[in-house]
Amino acid sequence: MPLLEGLRVVHSKIHGYGGIATRPFKQGEIIVYGDGILYLEDDEFDDTYALIVDGDDSGKGDTLFWDLTCQTRWFNHSCEPNSEVCSKWDSENDTLRAWWVALRDIAVGEEILYDYGFAAEVAEVCACGTPSCRGLIVDDSPENLARLPDELRTHLKIPVPTSVAS
Repeated sequence: MPLLEGLRVVHSKIHGYGGIATRPFKQGEIIVYGDGILYLEDDEFDDTYALIVDGDDSGKGDTLFWDLTCQTRWFNHSCEPNSEVCSKWDSENDTLRAWWVALRDIAVGEEILYDYGFAAEVAEVCACGTPSCRGLIVDDSPENLARLPDELRTHLKIPVPTSVAS
């Protein structure tokens, strides 16, 4: 796996490994372009490090998986992220392009974090430890929270709106 400029992989206090900044990044700056392998929804693969993206623009199906094959695969989740992942379909090269943008200034040594925003069906217990931690790695839209399995609801630290709660 080639090294990416401005980043280093280290043991993370949040989970396993994490990517830290080896130089400062300014708010709005592109931190890194990710590299990966594109899979379709019906393909057999390990989606542990895959971005799940809308495939509407691709002509390949509703959902695509971008299996990260660079250091971005070690970027951890946080309920208070310092970056966000952006993506766009590249029709000329028939693939996806993904990049991370700093949501605020990021200091040297700070771990690069983004909000995974999982669908309720695949939500996991969160270990980010931030003051506003939701308790789960999950998209916090009311419609998504309403679909949370009962066994995960006990971990949720934010209310599920009663108008959409199941």
